[in-house]
Amino acid sequence: MSNPQLPQPINYIADAWSECVTIPDAWNLDPNTGHPVHRAVTTRPEDVERALRHAELSYGFERWDDAASEERVAVLERAADLVASRIEDIAYTDALTSGVPIAKTRMIAQFLPHRIRSAAADLRAIPRRTALAAGGRDVRLYKVPWGPAAILTPWNGPSFIPAAKLASALAAGCPVILKPSEHAPSSAQIIVECFVTAGLPSGALQLVHGAGDVGAAITGDHRVRIVSFTGGPNAGRAIARAAAEDFKVLQLELGGNNPALVLADADIDVTADGLLDGMTKLNGQWCEGPGKVLAHTSLVEPLREALLDRLARLEIGHSLDENTQLGPISNAPHFATLHNRIDALRAHGAVIDQPAKLPELDGFFLSPTVASGIDAAVATAELFGPLLTLHGVESDEEGLRVANANPSGLDAYVFGRDLDHAIDIGARVRSGEVRVNGAKIADLAEGSAQSFWGTAGIGGHAPGESVRVFCGDRVVGVDSPDLPL
Repeated sequence: MSNPQLPQPINYIADAWSECVTIPDAWNLDPNTGHPVHRAVTTRPEDVERALRHAELSYGFERWDDAASEERVAVLERAADLVASRIEDIAYTDALTSGVPIAKTRMIAQFLPHRIRSAAADLRAIPRRTALAAGGRDVRLYKVPWGPAAILTPWNGPSFIPAAKLASALAAGCPVILKPSEHAPSSAQIIVECFVTAGLPSGALQLVHGAGDVGAAITGDHRVRIVSFTGGPNAGRAIARAAAEDFKVLQLELGGNNPALVLADADIDVTADGLLDGMTKLNGQWCEGPGKVLAHTSLVEPLREALLDRLARLEIGHSLDENTQLGPISNAPHFATLHNRIDALRAHGAVIDQPAKLPELDGFFLSPTVASGIDAAVATAELFGPLLTLHGVESDEEGLRVANANPSGLDAYVFGRDLDHAIDIGARVRSGEVRVNGAKIADLAEGSAQSFWGTAGIGGHAPGESVRVFCGDRVVGVDSPDLPL
């Protein structure tokens, strides 16, 4: 397969495209081969300042009528159409930057127009001005965009997460400064191109590139009123500390080591299929994937054998190969991190099983790994790759206690034949979402709502709520001497 290339990332600041600063001797690499795909870039401090100043000047919501919302709806729907015309570009770029097989990135890309249109539908459904019952007095409740928004997105969802967050923030009316991960800037750039071409008003959207220093400069600035961030816990804590100075609104999704409880009556095949799906989806690089498996002791060995049998038959290969089931790890730093985590588990006495055959390529390929035979108390770090730890527990109640001893707060899984019992156990796990007998990504049902508990972050996910997180309430009305106080 030829050595693919991607366009050099560029910024979009103050309604104009502009070149980034290239970092000497630094490249973004093809995870399949380790070969360069484009130069690594950053943004000058003076350009970050220009973006912040333009966002501040662009903030305003002078019109509250339905016509103003309809104008924004029309832009979002045009953006959705433009994204739909670039599905293959997005799928290719996602596969080349995240390492996820292109058959999977194409499925994700095909969902993006729907996600953008759903934000437009939410905008229509959320009244910007509501008349409140006040005994004949004029009292109104307004939904007002908080102000300039900083959106920072990760490398594991290089197109979907920027598209989803941008659609919600732009529907709300917040001027947005987007900084995608320095490891996967190209997919976000395609999404921004589509929104810009759709005819956004001046200052509605800006794009800057760079690493953590650029993100910190944006999120810590007093002109930014809301920060939406998906990423690691250390960066999330730094953002929260900086935000405390201005009491910014925060939406932080930080992940964790999600438990999977395998109950005494669990079906081994259903469990193994579900865990295989969860540990290999997006190459295991998703914050809601299963990590720490707590299985009844009688099921540990049969489950381990079933998992290893399935893993051995996986087709691991180049992410642009249509037949690949599992691709490489996205980038060199995370590849090294996963090796370090496996070494740490081995040092604690874990048995490490890696049955899959790796391709003869020089990229960041990791055989899916099952680590077993250690105390669950030492398996607390988020794994974020095709890696599970497997632990025995004596009862369903013990599994629940162990799961809640170091809760991830984000997602959890329960496997069991008695669905009432499984759901009862799941309702007691300290996580925002608990899936029974499966490990899919899509919302479980219409009206699903997921909070981020504990160290998993601040805020949450819910259909219909995404636009609202970027809005605050403001009540304006005529006072009355007849009120009791």
